[in-house]
Amino acid sequence: MNRAARPFKNGNSITGIPVMHILYLLLILIAPFTGVNLLFLLSVIFFLRLRFSGNSSTNGRDVTSLAFSLALMLFVSIISGSFSYPYPFYIVLAAFAVAAVGNHKTSFSETYPTSDFNSRRSRIKKKSFSILWSSAFLALRIVAAFFAASWIVYWQELSVSYNLVFFIAVIGAVTGSLFESIPSEIDKNISVSLGAGMTMWIFEEFRYWVPPEKMIVALAFSFFLGILAYRAKIADVSALLSAALLGVLIIVFSGLSWFLLLLTFFILGGGFTRYKYAYKESIGIAQAKAGIRSYENVFSNSTAALALAVAYGIFPEHSLPILYAYMGTVATATGDTLASEIGTTAKGKPRMITTMKLSKPGADGAVSLLGELAAIFGSAVIGLLAYMLGVSDNLVLTVLITTAGGFFGTNVDSLLGATLQKRGMLSNSGVNFIATFAGAGISACLYLIIT
Repeated sequence: MNRAARPFKNGNSITGIPVMHILYLLLILIAPFTGVNLLFLLSVIFFLRLRFSGNSSTNGRDVTSLAFSLALMLFVSIISGSFSYPYPFYIVLAAFAVAAVGNHKTSFSETYPTSDFNSRRSRIKKKSFSILWSSAFLALRIVAAFFAASWIVYWQELSVSYNLVFFIAVIGAVTGSLFESIPSEIDKNISVSLGAGMTMWIFEEFRYWVPPEKMIVALAFSFFLGILAYRAKIADVSALLSAALLGVLIIVFSGLSWFLLLLTFFILGGGFTRYKYAYKESIGIAQAKAGIRSYENVFSNSTAALALAVAYGIFPEHSLPILYAYMGTVATATGDTLASEIGTTAKGKPRMITTMKLSKPGADGAVSLLGELAAIFGSAVIGLLAYMLGVSDNLVLTVLITTAGGFFGTNVDSLLGATLQKRGMLSNSGVNFIATFAGAGISACLYLIIT
């Protein structure tokens, strides 16, 4: 064997998993004393050494890509130091730790083909094992990120609360796992570390945190609900993790009742997707993948809600307009989903919202009386539930503004579908994204006008 071309054996040296993780640990241990500049130089040398070593094994590629992601994040940290929002060194090490832990091929992937199992019982058993395995790796990533960041904070005597460090460690670990679950051509070691690092950087700038015990309860609760959705075949793994991330952030920034309100949308959406599913499938307008939602569905309908929930925690002086905007965006997502899933089952043909001409069921921009009534119903349910959960204390105003915001937001969705989506300028996810922000804006404006 040519030792110059392949200097390390796969099982017990730098490309073997045990020694690889020992090197990661050693790197984190020396990081506070080397500083960001020297560590960047070492990581570049390490990357180049591995890149041109001639090792093409899977472990060799993993180490190489991880070294590249570390060098890239350190470079951003150095460059950003001269700007108003520097990329903290301890965030870089926390993101690196998230990527270094786990097996990116199995930790957060649905690795089994259902055809390999002859019974529903065996499928459930395999799912349970996958969920337990993923939960263990998620916990390990949180610990690894917290340790790496805390090590830097302690030795460099940074004025950073360990509560904040734990807060962003949880966010980074869930975000990294989410990026791992999303199919992509980009190497997972790069996407996981960069995704986790950028998200932690954003929330580090807020300097907002909650006690660790509240963070753990929020994560456990939202992750558990995500598992239930996964088992009920409402969500895939990426949607499970997306919901967990949304749940943690919404609960800690605004409250459990806000998350339960958003959860109502997912439950109603998943339930009504299966309403007359066989009929909708027979005419070619049924939701893809038997109605199972992915991260795209979650974020396209919930990004506005997430932004408003975070804003509620950061800007308490504007709490009421933000609160009504939040109810409006959830009402829009709910009303639009119910209008689509129920309206397409109407007996008569729908009409195009821009021309009022008859159209085919399920066409972009097509509306029907049944669909409009379903949108009003879904929006009103959100308004009523918001009052019952204590999100708002004015029943009439809450139901009125939420229903109006949801109804008009749903029709903005239809208008965008008939114009920009039909011309290929927006995807369905893009239409949902804009419409939910529109519903939020309409509700906020109505509140300001009325009050």
